[in-house]
Formats: sequence, C-alpha cells, structure tokens
Amino acid sequence: MKTFVTGFPRIGEQRELKFALERFWKGEQPFSEVEKVATELKQRHWNYQKEANIDAVSINDFSLYDTTLDTMVALGLEPKSHQDITDKTARYFAIARGDDQHRALEMTKWFNTNYHYIVPVLDETTDKEVDITKIKAEYIAAKAEGITPKVNLIGPLTFIANAKKSNGEDAPFELFEDILAKYKALLAQIATLDEKILIQIDEPVLVTDKAAELGLLIKKAYSELTSVATNVELFVITYFDHAKEATKALCTTDVAGIGLDFVYAKENKEVVKIIADAGKKLIAGVIDGRNIWISDIDAKVALLEELAQDIDKENIIVSTSCSLLHVPFTLKYEEKLDTEVKSWLAYSVEKLDELNLTAKCFFSDALSIEEQKALDANRAANQSRRTSSKIHDEAVQARIKELESLKVKRVPYETRIVKQHEKFNYPELATTTIGSFPQTPEVRKARRAFKNGEIDEESYIEQMKTFTKACVLWQDEIGLDVLVHGEFERNDMVEYFGEQLSGVAFSQNGWVQSYGSRCVKPPLIYGDVSRPEPMTVFWSSYAQSLTDKPMKGMLTGAVTILNWSFVRDDQPRSETCYQISLGIRDEIDDLQNAGIEMIQVDEAAFKEGYPLRASKRPAYEEFAVKSFWISTNVAKETTQIHTHMCYSEFNDIIRTIEEMDADVISIETARSGNVLLKVFARTGYLQEIGPGVYDIHSPRVPSTEEMVAQIKELMEVLPAKQLWINPDCGLKTRGWAEVKPSLENMVKAVKEVRAQL
Repeated sequence: MKTFVTGFPRIGEQRELKFALERFWKGEQPFSEVEKVATELKQRHWNYQKEANIDAVSINDFSLYDTTLDTMVALGLEPKSHQDITDKTARYFAIARGDDQHRALEMTKWFNTNYHYIVPVLDETTDKEVDITKIKAEYIAAKAEGITPKVNLIGPLTFIANAKKSNGEDAPFELFEDILAKYKALLAQIATLDEKILIQIDEPVLVTDKAAELGLLIKKAYSELTSVATNVELFVITYFDHAKEATKALCTTDVAGIGLDFVYAKENKEVVKIIADAGKKLIAGVIDGRNIWISDIDAKVALLEELAQDIDKENIIVSTSCSLLHVPFTLKYEEKLDTEVKSWLAYSVEKLDELNLTAKCFFSDALSIEEQKALDANRAANQSRRTSSKIHDEAVQARIKELESLKVKRVPYETRIVKQHEKFNYPELATTTIGSFPQTPEVRKARRAFKNGEIDEESYIEQMKTFTKACVLWQDEIGLDVLVHGEFERNDMVEYFGEQLSGVAFSQNGWVQSYGSRCVKPPLIYGDVSRPEPMTVFWSSYAQSLTDKPMKGMLTGAVTILNWSFVRDDQPRSETCYQISLGIRDEIDDLQNAGIEMIQVDEAAFKEGYPLRASKRPAYEEFAVKSFWISTNVAKETTQIHTHMCYSEFNDIIRTIEEMDADVISIETARSGNVLLKVFARTGYLQEIGPGVYDIHSPRVPSTEEMVAQIKELMEVLPAKQLWINPDCGLKTRGWAEVKPSLENMVKAVKEVRAQL
C-alpha cells in the first residue's frame, strides 16, 4: 500500500446531494430518490480514486448530513429526546435539523475548519445495539466496484471530546468505558465483513493540548480496540497540527499505522523515528487537504525523502494531510477562471493525481508519458506562481508599511456607548436581525440572469430594490427596532466581498460543504488584496432612505474573510489579513460618511481560525484582534460597531473578545441555552450582547410563549439594558413562511417582556 486518501467530498461535483436532500425536505420527492443519488455519488467517488491508483479508498466517509451524527447512529447513541420518532429517516433529520416537535441538537465547528458537526449529548442517549447497516452496505458496494475498502470511523476519544452532557458541560470522559465498549462491539461486527479489514480511525483531538492528559486513555483505547479481531488492521489518523504526545502513546499499542499531518505541522518530523522503532506504518500527510494551491511535487518528494531518513520507505504510505472534504471537487467545470490562476490550483480530483504522482516519484516507479507531462506542467505552474506579476501590488505594500500607527483601540467603550444611546435612543431589549433575509428563487433567478447577461444592470438593480424595499417596510411594520437591508444582492457573506476585492479570484464550481446541504464557495486569495471602490454603500444608503429607524450597514470582517477563503500560502496569513482589514476600514469610513452609523462587522469565523495548540494562539490573537481594530477604529464615537459570532465556544477566548472592543456582539445561544451567555456574565463583560433566541438552522417556528420564556432566562444572566434580542444567525437559508411568523413572534415576545419590566 503506497497511497492513502483520508476522506473524500460527498456533496457531489455539481452538488447533486444538496439538491436531492432539499427536494426531499420540501416534500417534492421521496427519500428513495435521495438514496439513489447517494448510491450514484458513492460509486463515482470510489471510481475516481480507483482510476487515480489510490490503494486505500475510504468508505463511511460519505454522509447524508454529518459523520458524527452517523457515528451516533452506528453506536446506538441517538438522543432520548427524539426516540418517539419511529421512522429512522425522520429521526435522523430531526436530530440534525429539528421538526415541529423536536429541537435539533447543537452544531459547532469541526476543530478549526468551517465544517459543522452535530454535537452528541452523551448522558441523555438511548442504549441500542450497535448498527453497521450503513457500513456493511457501503463495504459490499465498494467491493463490487473492485475497490479495496478502508472503513472510516471517528475515533472514541474524539467522539467523546466533541460531545457534551445535557447540562452543557464538555467532554464527559467518565463515560469512556461505556463508549469504548460500544466501539469494541462496532469493530467486532465490522470484522465479520471480510477476511481482512482496514479501518481508519480519525482522532484529530490528539493534535490538541488534550492529548497530553489523554495519554493513558489513548493507550487503553487502542490496546483494547486492536485486540478485538485478528483480521483487522487499525490506522489511527491525526491532522491539523502535531500529534507528538499521542504518537508516543500509540506506538505502545498494536495499531498498524499512524497518520500525521506534515503540511500544517512540521513538528511531526520529530516522532517519525519513534514510529519506525515501533515497527508501524507512517501515513505521511503531504498533499494539502485544506487548501487549493497545487503541490510542488519536487518539494513533496524531498520532504518524503527527509522522512525516509528516519523510517524505511516501505513503511511510508503517501497521503493527503486530512480529508479532501475541505476543498472543492474538481477543476473540470472551471471555464471562466483566469488561465494562469487556474494553473496554480488543484481541487480534490486533481489532488488524487498529485498524490499518485508524488508517490510514484518517491518510490522511483516508472512514469507514463502522461505522468511525465503532468510533472513537467506542475514544475512550470509552480514557477509561474512564484514570478507572476498578478501576485504583488506596490500600493498595497506601501499601505502595509504604515500599518503600525493604525493598530490602536477606539476611545473607551464607556464614553462611546453613552453618546450612541443619546444618538439612537433605542429601548431595552432592542430587536434586530443578524443581517440576511431569505434568498428566494425569485432573488436567485434575478441574480443568475444578471450574471449570465440575460438582463442588464439597470433591470437587475430595480429588481433588487424591489426585494429590499419590501423587506425594509415589512421589518418596520412588525416593529423591529433596528433594521437591515436584507442582503438580496449578495450571494454569500464572504463571496460577495471577495468578488469586489483585488487579488481575489472566484470559481464557478468551487463548492465546499459547511453542514448538511449547506455549501459555500470560498474566495481564492492569490495576491495582494485591496478595495478598489465602495462595496455596500449604495444598498445600505438606499435602504436607509426607506425608513427613519436605524439601518445597520452589513460587512464581513477581515478575519472571517481570511478564514473562509483559500488563502495564498506564500506569505504569512497575518499580512493577508491586514491587507483585507484596510479594505474594510475604507468601507466603514464611507458608510458612516454616507449616514450609516450602525455598522455590523461579522466575525463569524473568528474562533475558527484559532490554532489547536495553546502555544500557537497568542500570535493568531494578536493579528486577529489588531485586524479588527484596523477595520473599526476609523469609526466615530457615535458610530456603533456590532459584530456577530456563531457556533463558537467562548470560554477560552472571552478576554480576546473583550479586546476586540465592539459595541454590540450577537452570538448563537438558541441550541446551547444560556451556557455561552454565562461566560460573558462571569467575566464581567461590559458591552451589549444579542443572544440568539431562536435557531435559524431549523425549519420550526418558535412560539411567542417559548421566546418569552427564553428572554426571561437571558435576563436571569444579564440585565435587560445590556441585551439585544435577535435570531441566532442570518436568515438567508430559510423561507419567508418560516421567517415572518418567527420574527413576528419574537417582536411580540419582547413587547410582552418589556411590559412586565
């Protein structure tokens, strides 16, 4: 075995699974049609890997919603709260999305990525038998395709570490023995599928600081799991950072191999000899699974040769650094990208070829004529990228040299907030939304027609004005205190800005799964970034002209644009972030000068960018916070700066959030209750906070009574004068049939609570 792919995208190269799921959820087709699409995609994806000469092809990396949720089902650990749903399919999607009677489980980010997983609640689960129905079906189907299947599982330590208790506490490791017993039962059943079984167990928790304290549990877990069946080979895979502590513990067990990330953790070189001395295979993650730039094949081979100084070549398996879930599917449909920029890119399918070519060169296998051409093209593209005039902008570099003078806070919050209240005069429990409103078929049709040249710009603007006006007037009518323009002209909160920045390219089909059927198309930051002209002033000014109430200007922050983009890897990420922050700074100044003096700078991905190791965090926090200051300290004292963060754990970064110094922060609390809010209360956070009072990722409409109760719970933690009331995120993915009654109920609930104050 020479090549190994950690995991593959599942949404389909043209988002086939997304569209099938959404038709099913709308009642437009039966579930059998979703299953049909899923079967076709799995077979196609396996064969792409087979054709690229990948030796170990994953199964069970495919999911209809989320692999952590699939793991809950396989282990018999679905929540008790949903067990009254007898239909398995309905129960699965109710856990993920909620329904009229059930709330969805909490979602949060998969380590430091933009992929969201469903958070297990381990002290409130059923205790069913393990269930390998899905795994067995995929194993049999893969074998029928001539594939050597590798069964992917989320490891027990990561599963527990990513779980919660029903009271919101983290990592219930006192349940370790029970969960390990479940995994042993699962492996015992998987072992019956074939004479020899390869199992990949993903343990990314082992690259975090928890690895040091998990040492004994690592040894116990994998000593017991490797003894379940003699025909099973276990490969423990880590990614996103180094796993030095865990590697030492794993090497005392009978695992067959250990996967390490050599793209994002050069420190892993330090433990290669330990793996060699233990007689294990090294799954060497050298092909970048998180970014879209082409590999430098010669450099990858040189890295592998360096590793081979400490371990025999025959014990090295060349791999992706992590699952290819985090990059788009294929360049095949990219017909509009600048040809030079396109030559610098590799999506998932192209990375398979890179992996095969790297392995062949490393193992000195003969190259075919086509493979030699591919290697020559790779060398030429890398040279082009190093020397291209598209990369560098002298004007941007000149501004960066003056940056130090901008890295300062605004005047004290206590001074600003008094003047802001005098200016805006908003009530206690002020109501607003996070920004976006439903992107209906009519909105998408108009935007698509404009992009395709079917209507001119004037017609497009008039249609967007119609949508915007209706949205603003309706918000005014139901009594929201602070309005937004609805963002109908925007395709995505990052893509929209990326399209207007220099040094950034956009793909046609570079979709990446965020959660469920939700996909995003990240910008490709290939060069120095600048803002040639205002990006949002026209639409915010138009919306403000329709109402006397405050209109929030809506911007995406520099850190979120950075973390939700594919970022150039030829300079520090901090420098790219500072370049973006200067563009956002210019936009804030233009907005306030145009009369838009409440401005929301969304930093939804602020926490996502945190390194997984505490020792690496100060450097990130420094440039992330300073980037926010650079963007926002141009604001006048009376200009109120809002920010929004969603699906983040704030316990360990609350002081950093204070340092950001926004006037108002809105956060997600609808699924997690008051746990997040209590963090702000415990630390004496002074600024105003908008905790989300209903879950926009679920189709259910919360009642007025439900939201009254939730607002009162919020007021048990923080005083009404510090609270804003809003949904927990933007509303673009919902329909008006859900949004209108939900917001109307929210406003009614606030009025009822205010009357009781």
